[in-house]
Amino acid sequence: MAPAARLRSVVVDCPDPRALARFYAGVGGGTPEDEDPDWVVLRLPDGPRLAFQRAPGYAPPDWPRADHDSQQFHLDFDAGSTWEEVDAAQEKVLKLGARLLQAQDEEGFRVYADPVGHPFCLCRIEEG
Repeated sequence: MAPAARLRSVVVDCPDPRALARFYAGVGGGTPEDEDPDWVVLRLPDGPRLAFQRAPGYAPPDWPRADHDSQQFHLDFDAGSTWEEVDAAQEKVLKLGARLLQAQDEEGFRVYADPVGHPFCLCRIEEG
C-alpha cells in the first residue's frame, strides 16, 4: 500500500527553540537554521529533520509517570557498539546540559533529560 504522506519533521515544544536546537546539534550533529526565534529547524546528518517550536507556558514531562504529565515521545540515539563508546557519548551530552535519569545498561540504553526536560536515550548498538 502506498503511503498517504511522508514524515517531514518531528516537532519539539520548548521555551527557547534556538537553545534546544543547539543542544541537539551537539548530540546528533547538524546546524540549526534559526532565522525565526520561535521556530528553529535542525537537519540531522543521515537522519530526520527536528524542529523546535516556542511554547509559552511550557512544562516538561515528568518521566516516567503515565498520568497527565506523561512523556509524549522520546528520541533514541545510537551511541556506539561498546559501553566505552556509550560512556564517551554520555560525557558529551552531560557537558551539553543533559542529565541522567536512568541507566538501563542491561537493556542496552540510558535515559537522559535534555536541558528543558524532554527524555531521550543513548543506545548501545547491538552487533549481530
